[in-house]
Amino acid sequence: MDGSSFDPGDTGLLVLILLNTFSADLLFYGFSSFVLVSLLLGSGIISGAEVAFFSLTPVERIKCKTSSNVREVKIFKVLENPKQLLATILIINNLFNVAFITLSTYMTWKFAAIGTDATLNKDPSGYIVVFLTVVVSFAIVFFGEVTPKIYANKRGIEVAKLTVNFVSAAFYVFKPFAYLLISMGDFIDKRVQKISYTLSVEEMNKAIDMTANQHSTEGETDILKGIVNFGTISVKQIMTVRPDITAVDIDISYRDLIAQINHFGYSRVPVYNDTIDKIEGVLHIKDFLPYIHYHEFDWHSLIRDLYFIPENKKIDILLKDFQEMRVHMAVVVDEYGGTSGLITLEDIIEEIVGEINDEFDDEIVLNFEKLNEQEFVFEGKISLNDFCKIIETDPDIFNEVKGESESLGGLLLELNAGLPKSGDLLAHDKFAFEIISADKRRIKKIKVKINS
Repeated sequence: MDGSSFDPGDTGLLVLILLNTFSADLLFYGFSSFVLVSLLLGSGIISGAEVAFFSLTPVERIKCKTSSNVREVKIFKVLENPKQLLATILIINNLFNVAFITLSTYMTWKFAAIGTDATLNKDPSGYIVVFLTVVVSFAIVFFGEVTPKIYANKRGIEVAKLTVNFVSAAFYVFKPFAYLLISMGDFIDKRVQKISYTLSVEEMNKAIDMTANQHSTEGETDILKGIVNFGTISVKQIMTVRPDITAVDIDISYRDLIAQINHFGYSRVPVYNDTIDKIEGVLHIKDFLPYIHYHEFDWHSLIRDLYFIPENKKIDILLKDFQEMRVHMAVVVDEYGGTSGLITLEDIIEEIVGEINDEFDDEIVLNFEKLNEQEFVFEGKISLNDFCKIIETDPDIFNEVKGESESLGGLLLELNAGLPKSGDLLAHDKFAFEIISADKRRIKKIKVKINS
């Protein structure tokens, strides 16, 4: 048979070859599409599992721990090692995504190769890149990340129970790889210098003054400054000092105790044994209500334990202690164990919101009198912290001269190297101090003039 003759057998063979090729390609694309959908579904499930496990509340975790449900117990067990759990989930998620991208890339190149017109010499690579970038990225982000995470955030425990068997198995299969990731992360975390930006308290106070406008009240500005300074204030700076502590002797009679309680007007009163350095506890006045009409009563059974703290403790830490221990008062002790002062929850809160006075306070006791914009009269016992707030100056201005003193009177003792007399004049920086009243033990009143 020459080249010009027609052979029906050759045509049938050609058709058969084309049909076989088409069937093979159809089978390939069908199976590959099924695998792609499975990989995308797996990526979505594992992304949802990540949110589900780490969004469980403490109550839900405790419930899982004590549950009789096997899956819930497994949830608690994998959450006991959160770093390994997270590393395992990330490894699986990346495997799904890489496999999805690889297979979709191969399918796209294969499909483009079949449709390429060799006679026109068209290169389909540009179209393939655009297709993979847009379509594949959208599929992974939307179906593999966003949608499952939104669903898992609303149904955390259900998704966690659905995926826990798979995650639990992978937890052990990928343990070596997870350990490697965790080790690398810890290594980098320890050696990479962390960049931090810090501002001094003085700079933050200046920033508050600069940003305050006509819509901000003086009270709002003071509260912001109180919050800024809160972590820098020690107990010693704001406590009620030892001479001003109101307490009762443990040997006092019940009638005398009630009389003193009525006189003091406090809701809590410390009890000491022989000396104020030996405080035994505190009386809560509300505990006396059932016995208020008794003529005699062994009130010692109502003494409660009292919290003792050092002078240098910061008030922000003390506030947390008060909250956790559910107490409102603490005794401040010095380095020798003696009573240095007393501090209450109200003292701490006042450092932010200012002076607190309730409806039973008949009189507001002030430790100063303002004569004019430059002159004041202060009691010697006023704390340096309160003194600086009243005259609106930075407390650090006295750091070099105040020594261990925390009151205005103590500051003047440091400046004078001894107890000054009435009428003596002292100066520091822009401040002029005149002793108005003093006795053999302490400075009582001081006139302060601020020189501009």
